[in-house]
Amino acid sequence: MSGSRPGRQLLRQEVVDGIKRYILENKLRPGDPLPTEPALCEALGASRSSVREAVKILNALDIVEVRHGHGTYVGRLSLSALVESLTFRGLLSPDDDFQVLSDLVDLRELFECGMAESIVGSLTAEQLDGLDAAVRRMGEIGAGDGKGFVESDRAFHALLVAPLGNALIGQLSVAFWDVYTIVAPHLDGFTHADETATVEAHRRIAEAARAGDAAAFTAALREHYAPVRRRLTEARARPA
Repeated sequence: MSGSRPGRQLLRQEVVDGIKRYILENKLRPGDPLPTEPALCEALGASRSSVREAVKILNALDIVEVRHGHGTYVGRLSLSALVESLTFRGLLSPDDDFQVLSDLVDLRELFECGMAESIVGSLTAEQLDGLDAAVRRMGEIGAGDGKGFVESDRAFHALLVAPLGNALIGQLSVAFWDVYTIVAPHLDGFTHADETATVEAHRRIAEAARAGDAAAFTAALREHYAPVRRRLTEARARPA
């Protein structure tokens, strides 16, 4: 790192910006091919090594996708880099973990409550049955099987946002669960009362969704998230 020259870093960033500009100016979509490496070098006036470094950076950000033996394509433009950053940040510091998870709880509640009418109005009969099935699994498994219980909870909320067709919301939901698996060991014990309340809260959410009652759906969601915030607050207040 200390041996990198500022001029080299500047050139690499210029090539990164040049490739992004090429994608925008040519209105390329995810999956569309980019020019060959020699063609990019000529178009950007950059060396082959600079183009390769820029492609590596953009590949890590999911802006481009390198398919070895086939070429370079416009990537999925997902939030995978953000998800990786959030989960790694949690590994570095439990205090950061609690803050990241708290922020993600706010975001998830904002999405689900703010789009309650769209969600309850778009859930299909199959998705509603899936919500009921997830609630039944949670009740049958119990929190003693931490992984199975959490997976059922995760599947439940994935089904809730599925009708929105919003990939970004779906990826942020994934980020929540990835960070949660890191934070969970630092939270206070999940009691039997917590388990019962969690299952019941999900049951009320599913019932309101099936009834098409957006107000009851929103109220049940807020009741569901309140204990999560309480556990986070208690964990952050404990002495290090």
